[in-house]
Amino acid sequence: MTFLPTLKQLQYLTALHIHGHFGHAAASCFVTQSTLSAGLRELETLLGVQLVERNRRVVRFSPMGERVVAKAYDVLREADALASLTRDAGQPLAGALRLGVIPTVAPYLLPQVLPAIRARFPDLKLFLREDMSGPACEALARGTIDCVLLALPWDCGTVEAMPLFDDPFHLVFHPGDMIDPPPQVSPSSIDDSHLLLLEDGHCLKDQALAVCGRPELRADAANRGTSLVTLVQMVAGRLGQTLLPELALAAGIIDGTGLIARPLAGGASRTVALAWRSGSPRAAEFRLLGDAIVAARGVLAVDSGADNAMVPSIS
Repeated sequence: MTFLPTLKQLQYLTALHIHGHFGHAAASCFVTQSTLSAGLRELETLLGVQLVERNRRVVRFSPMGERVVAKAYDVLREADALASLTRDAGQPLAGALRLGVIPTVAPYLLPQVLPAIRARFPDLKLFLREDMSGPACEALARGTIDCVLLALPWDCGTVEAMPLFDDPFHLVFHPGDMIDPPPQVSPSSIDDSHLLLLEDGHCLKDQALAVCGRPELRADAANRGTSLVTLVQMVAGRLGQTLLPELALAAGIIDGTGLIARPLAGGASRTVALAWRSGSPRAAEFRLLGDAIVAARGVLAVDSGADNAMVPSIS
């Protein structure tokens, strides 16, 4: 008789791979550390190989462990797809949905849309995970989240993406730094020696520079912010100027600071979109969620019509 790994054991293994720490992995699985460790030892005994090298400081996966955990992600994704077959046959957007959201979208969009989504889909159990675009797309590929709210353009692998709305960029500056500012600011007039941007890893930094047509601009490494709120405080302290999306400005991020925001000439913007794994059996549900987000904001999608709004893949 052949004994096969259980889904629970594979969940423990992938959790440890993601977190790199037994305690954090156990917490993410809602079990004790001893339970997770015992489950992994049982898996190693079952397979007859050592998957994880354990010591007090770090957790390392053996070469065979890396191969096994890669396959474990595939198995768990397929198991989730199997469960979706019956879930999708019932009421749409009911049950658990794991949504990733990038930091430059989450605090400004979610307060607008979550109340309406809860009212429209009362049986939806939404689990939110805030992460930067790169890690969020990795989590999507691994199957640890179901879909992600992110900003395009961004290479998120083989996914389907539903554009939701355009989010124009604005130059934000202290009134003392620009006398009689024009209604719109030309990207060519931005002084890169006074430009404040987010740290590396935030997609908004590269997007803002690219859509301005000035990807060569580089902010001073000593003056980089970890969040949009930090950038606003730096500008208020007259350390320089920054580029912010309209989504954050509409949420009041510069209210009470005395700072000035001017749109960029040419309508430079990013596109906020909902993305999911290509071929997901829950694609219809995700489109329904995207429509609900657009409706909650009271704006039209970038392209009208469900068929026209779909981008088959981004790679």
